[in-house]
Amino acid sequence: MPTPTWVWQTARWPHFTFDTARLIEPSNRARDAAGQLRGKAEAIGAEDLKLLQADVWSQSAVATAAIEGETLDMAAVRSSVAGRLGILGTPEVPVPRHIDGLLEVMNDAATHWQQELTEARLIEWQALLFPDGRSGWHTVETGTYRTQGDPMQVVSGPAGREVVHYSAPPAAAVRAEMRSFLDWFNRTQETRELDGILRAGIAHLWFESIHPFSDGNGRLGRAIIDRAISQEMRAVSRLQGTSMGLHREQRAYYEALNTAQRGTGEITGWLTWFSNAFCNACRASIVLIDEALERARFWSEHSQVDLNARQRKALNRMLVAGPKRFEGGMTTRKYAALNKSTHITSNRDLVDLVAKRLLVRDGRGRSTYYNLTIPGWGWQPARPASNGSNSGR
Repeated sequence: MPTPTWVWQTARWPHFTFDTARLIEPSNRARDAAGQLRGKAEAIGAEDLKLLQADVWSQSAVATAAIEGETLDMAAVRSSVAGRLGILGTPEVPVPRHIDGLLEVMNDAATHWQQELTEARLIEWQALLFPDGRSGWHTVETGTYRTQGDPMQVVSGPAGREVVHYSAPPAAAVRAEMRSFLDWFNRTQETRELDGILRAGIAHLWFESIHPFSDGNGRLGRAIIDRAISQEMRAVSRLQGTSMGLHREQRAYYEALNTAQRGTGEITGWLTWFSNAFCNACRASIVLIDEALERARFWSEHSQVDLNARQRKALNRMLVAGPKRFEGGMTTRKYAALNKSTHITSNRDLVDLVAKRLLVRDGRGRSTYYNLTIPGWGWQPARPASNGSNSGR
């Protein structure tokens, strides 16, 4: 009998095994990071929390599409997210149907975590991703699991030299495979017999290994992670930014997933990697919350300072950029362009902000720029690279 190539061809499929003892440390770290994230979120006001959720949700949507090689218009994503969360003041821009569809999938996955995950719901999610039945130039089969008899393969590389990373079960087996998956997913939601983060990792691997649809499996698999994490938290959970974390570690993500799909069903390595990636995603979101708290602290400390609308707009732009990320610092030219103000007015406003200790002046002459007075937030120009020469004299 030939040696199985893919995990679904092994005798134990779909019964995954893993070493619980080896997973104690990474799963504990992941749970601790998630707990710290919840604690941080409780420390910020409702409006700031809503803005933070909108930011993480928007970036997660862009990230989950980017993993599949698709670039979304961030302005359109933010506009749709703001509308869903009831955030006023966000510029309204036209939102393509496929972006609205992806956000609806992500919203449904997190918001309706108490409901069972069903075949009908997954099929509806997949159709929302492809409202026109197309992905670029390709027609996408929607409204059903895949039906084509050809092997469903994940490949990369130029035509004629493709590398097959994975071959999924045949289409004829998909419905039965998905029935087993959904039965397990819904049962373990009720029994809570598994650590919730490990359960999310297993669910993602299992779904991706079945690859039930002709397209959209990656985005749906990451929505299933969101559903599983919300079920673990027993609340709508948007702040982990798991898709952002997977995008940041995309190469390692694919390698870990592919290794598990080529294995025997022993998935300790995959669950270790997934727990660490989830932990890192939570820590990245904690950084975002810390930045939001710092912004709130800045305005609280300077609440009695008399500022005009131009000054507030410029300070907000620098605060939103975050620590060391307002490239080039604020300059008179940038200030004038931002506020459509004259050079003289802009310079006077900036000098006034320095006098009121909201900004600090750096550089000289035409290279003058201004930074916020928050420690560690100021932009600094990169030092010239050393040519390595040293005369020794």
